[in-house]
Amino acid sequence: MAASVATKTSWKLQEITAHSSNVSSLVLGKSSGRLLATGGEDCRVNIWSVNKPNCIISLTGHTTPVESVRINTNEELIVAGSQSGSIRVWDLEAAKILRTLMGHKANICSLDFHPFGSFVASGSLDTNIKLWDVRRKGCVFRYKGHTQAVRCLRFSPDGKWLASASDDHTVKLWDLAAGKIMFEFTGHTGPVNVVEFHPNEYLLASGSADRTVRFWDLEKFQVVSCIEEEATPVRCVLFNPDGCCLYSGYQDSLRVYGWEPERCFDVVLVTWGKVADLSICNNQLIGVSVSQSTVSSFVVDLSRVTKSGSGLHGPIKDDRPLAQPTLTGSSLRRIYDRPSTTCSKPQRVKHNSESERRSPSSEDDRDEKESKAEIQNPEDYKEIFQPKNSITRTPPRKSEPFPAPPEDEPVIVKEAAKPSQVVDIQTPLPNQENPDLVQRPPIASSTPVTRAEPSVIPAARNAPIGLKASDFLPAVKNQSQCEIVDEEAMSQIRKGHETMCVVLTSRHKNLDTVRAVWSTGDIKTSVDSAVAINDLSVIVDLLNIVNQKASLWKLDLCTIILPQIEKLLQSKYESYVQTGCTSLKLILQRFLPLITDILAAPPSVGVDITREERLHKCKLCYKQLKNISNIIKNKSGLSGRHGSAFRELHLLMAVFE
Repeated sequence: MAASVATKTSWKLQEITAHSSNVSSLVLGKSSGRLLATGGEDCRVNIWSVNKPNCIISLTGHTTPVESVRINTNEELIVAGSQSGSIRVWDLEAAKILRTLMGHKANICSLDFHPFGSFVASGSLDTNIKLWDVRRKGCVFRYKGHTQAVRCLRFSPDGKWLASASDDHTVKLWDLAAGKIMFEFTGHTGPVNVVEFHPNEYLLASGSADRTVRFWDLEKFQVVSCIEEEATPVRCVLFNPDGCCLYSGYQDSLRVYGWEPERCFDVVLVTWGKVADLSICNNQLIGVSVSQSTVSSFVVDLSRVTKSGSGLHGPIKDDRPLAQPTLTGSSLRRIYDRPSTTCSKPQRVKHNSESERRSPSSEDDRDEKESKAEIQNPEDYKEIFQPKNSITRTPPRKSEPFPAPPEDEPVIVKEAAKPSQVVDIQTPLPNQENPDLVQRPPIASSTPVTRAEPSVIPAARNAPIGLKASDFLPAVKNQSQCEIVDEEAMSQIRKGHETMCVVLTSRHKNLDTVRAVWSTGDIKTSVDSAVAINDLSVIVDLLNIVNQKASLWKLDLCTIILPQIEKLLQSKYESYVQTGCTSLKLILQRFLPLITDILAAPPSVGVDITREERLHKCKLCYKQLKNISNIIKNKSGLSGRHGSAFRELHLLMAVFE
């Protein structure tokens, strides 16, 4: 019965192969909830209609992977930011490039359209926020204050403020008219992934990697409530259109929150994985997630979701009554003053001086000529992107909801599947009357492809690299021989088992040795013993512990670890590279200023043994960091998550150039 209810409340709508390489960004249109834009490492931006398998438009022009995309409120414009820091704006109805904006020095991590004026805000790995005038092709203003990458930007509903979330654990509120910061909200203990304004009230929500959702009062500039879950980091948040609750997307669930007092009204299990964006249409919540080059869409029926009540799922277990959601217009908190029309005059914002403004150049014109909008599906394009004066527009504002799977949906078990194996649930077609008219979306895993062992082995994978189940079974000499003797099959399966057991046992003993020394409190000796074992897997296990507590790092520890980090950064295993990048970032943040200051200081008078030892360690660390900086520089051009990490380290190591 539980499975039946879950199937009706949430279901997987579609799975498509969105790009020829990994998908690096995706976003849903908020007006219709049916428009989807994806950016890929193939430097393209593809436009889709949710639940349709074919790409409508493919936008080209970027020369590096697309890291961020955003669709404007009317779903007429789309902006995309790349790994190189360039920004391009396209007109979807005219199917052409509108503007090319240059100015950031690193990845574009976040974008947002102004709700009324023709402005775009961009946040970058270079820690800067820029406001652009799309009509004039210029940077209107630059906002400085964050110390790490700006991961999310949102304009307030009245268009007067801009909220920013950053890896530096802060949320900042900027006044566009004054051109300065209004307030900095602190309290998160991890990178802040997302911020969202309440649709009516002076309220801001933020979600973080520290697994908390915080609500901030924008009148009193204080925290209203904080909800912490023993779940995965918060990936995206979205207020209900009437503002009665907040939807929060986690790795395996959707949670519904209230904030005064804090409550979790409902928890819906959704196996969407890395959910990237949420949108609401026809009382259905649409969620999209990404896994390599595959994009999946999911639907949650909000009519079956609890949006108010006693909050039995909540983190607070008390008997306080929960007030019903306050109706719009009667809230005790101040509400936004929206303009009566869609801004025939531009919104007043603070401008830079003319000398700081960037005017159009011939280089920009050439870039725009090289940018193209390739219409892949003319029928869908004409259907969706009608001229502005058209009476109807599809996806229509009142489109039909996606049909839910029937309650008695059949469960099909694969042939020869064992009880412990996962069963396949058949997803019904949207149009059951004439299934021939509906194309099933291409599934990434349905087409057999000859796979060579990758140069970089990913940290998370669902299948062993380079292994097939048939490799463990004896070859059938006679085709008529269908049965395999159990003993023969077991002996084939056990081939190599003893060797693997020896390897794992040896690794276990090595870790026990390091742990025994660690328990004495002598961290340096334990690290020495790990290095002496000459096994990078042991180094990785040890660093993953040390990285969790930055205070464990000492200067003499750096001299031992840095040569090992150099090896990790050149490893073919993604998890090794990730650990190496994390350790190197901690070392640079804690010790690089100290090392440079000591090396630049004049020599002391007399004999100071302690200072001489410190100076020797600093010289050794500087030399090792110099060698690593060359590796970082060479790898900073990589795409994807690795490339972003190496570019961030490259910025931190600029002193070595």
